[in-house]
Amino acid sequence: MKKIPFLISLALLSTALFAQKKPNIVIIVSDDHAFQTISAYGSKLMQTPNIDRIAKEGVLFNKAYVTNSICGPSRAVILTGKYSHKNGFKDNDHSRFDGNQDSFVKQLQSGGYQTAWIGKWHLGSNPEGFNYWQILPDQGDYYNPDFLMMDGSRKKTEGYVSNLIEDAAEDWMEKRDLAKPFCLVIGHKATHRSWMPDTTDMGRFEKTDFPMPANFYDTYQNREAAKVQDMTIDKTMTLGYDLKMLSYSKNGEPAVNRMNKAQRAKFDAYYQPIEADFKAGKLEGKALVEWKYQRYMKDYLSTAASLDRNIGRTLDYLDRHNLKENTIVVYLSDQGFYMGEHGWFDKRFMYEESFRTPMMMRYPGMIKAGSKSEDFVMNLDLAPTMLDAAGLTPPKEVQGKSFLPLIKGKPTEKGREVMYYHYYENTVHSVSPHFGIRTKRYKLIRFYERVNGWELFDLQKDPAEENNLFGKKGYEQLTKELKGMLNAQILKYDDQEAGKLME
Repeated sequence: MKKIPFLISLALLSTALFAQKKPNIVIIVSDDHAFQTISAYGSKLMQTPNIDRIAKEGVLFNKAYVTNSICGPSRAVILTGKYSHKNGFKDNDHSRFDGNQDSFVKQLQSGGYQTAWIGKWHLGSNPEGFNYWQILPDQGDYYNPDFLMMDGSRKKTEGYVSNLIEDAAEDWMEKRDLAKPFCLVIGHKATHRSWMPDTTDMGRFEKTDFPMPANFYDTYQNREAAKVQDMTIDKTMTLGYDLKMLSYSKNGEPAVNRMNKAQRAKFDAYYQPIEADFKAGKLEGKALVEWKYQRYMKDYLSTAASLDRNIGRTLDYLDRHNLKENTIVVYLSDQGFYMGEHGWFDKRFMYEESFRTPMMMRYPGMIKAGSKSEDFVMNLDLAPTMLDAAGLTPPKEVQGKSFLPLIKGKPTEKGREVMYYHYYENTVHSVSPHFGIRTKRYKLIRFYERVNGWELFDLQKDPAEENNLFGKKGYEQLTKELKGMLNAQILKYDDQEAGKLME
């Protein structure tokens, strides 16, 4: 047997020890997944056993939020640890991510990590700082999607998108360099509009009658921005594109048109009888709106079922390959989503259902299993937290803060008292741009452009955010204090555009 020289064997041992000491990182980012639909958060709408598993084996963040509730900008914040006005990606309509800027994955790569992003990217430019990437073009497709590959090719793959993204993620983990720690971001398309379930999940909730939110028929009294939005289940949600009643679409629907014969046969077998019953019912008024709500819920939650199942596959892979003990797993959505609250679907507003995101993290040996965090954390904090876990110092321009000290046993630092938010897009769904702050009890919002005005909510007395207190007698001093806190956040994060609107 040939002997390995001592210095070479020492170097190999050193490399192996380095890989063992540095934790692997798996970040799973879903799209538009509402915390209200996750059983770990107490939801009765459906069970999400695999997502729950991360929380049971780690920490559940009960107060996790985003800086800008919309798909592309949220991903840019996650990557950079910087607010939208600093990373340059403010909205989906006019922004393109500048890949030349620093990101936590570039820092990890420089620190010896292999890095990969697989699935939904939605940032306009190609990923940089990754040893491997395989991404959906733009929003991607639910059935038989195309993937953009590193070599510049476009690869169409047969199957359902959540399954295919997980297949690709496992394939990359199989082929990675075992001597190095790795960071893998899995970007799921689910549960983005138009909520197209896998064929195996069609009909999963057909016998369920979902309770309607108490404020489903919100009249938006004293909330001008809410009055002018275009994201209601009543008026905005379509029968064809959204609810799969294909006779209401002139040329079919893109998601359905991509199906192969077997997929289409299962689709027709499920949806055609529903459409026939719907036509026979000749629904009008509230009966029609409530039918649309039930169909939305059934499709959305069926789509979420595949998401949860594939997250389970990720966890099982780590278990099978003895990676669990040295791998951080984070699950979060790019933002929250409305499940009929205020009569809406979609996101964007600074109201809780949209502003708040589900987030949980497993880190064996560092985080006590079954922990629950009540501290304010934001997607802004994910980049510095991952660098902290890897023993790396975040760049000075990073605006987030590591939340590891808050969740590793006894907290050594104090968490946020205030969170700052700024939404910019002024096109799709007619949501007025706005910025604001949330404290433990209050929320102050400044709307501009489409609607010019303020909103103030007492979240303790009015958790549904229906009673705008701004300008009401008796709230003058509170308003002054909150405006001062808002100004302080604007200065802290150097949001000059917002600063001008405060003058």
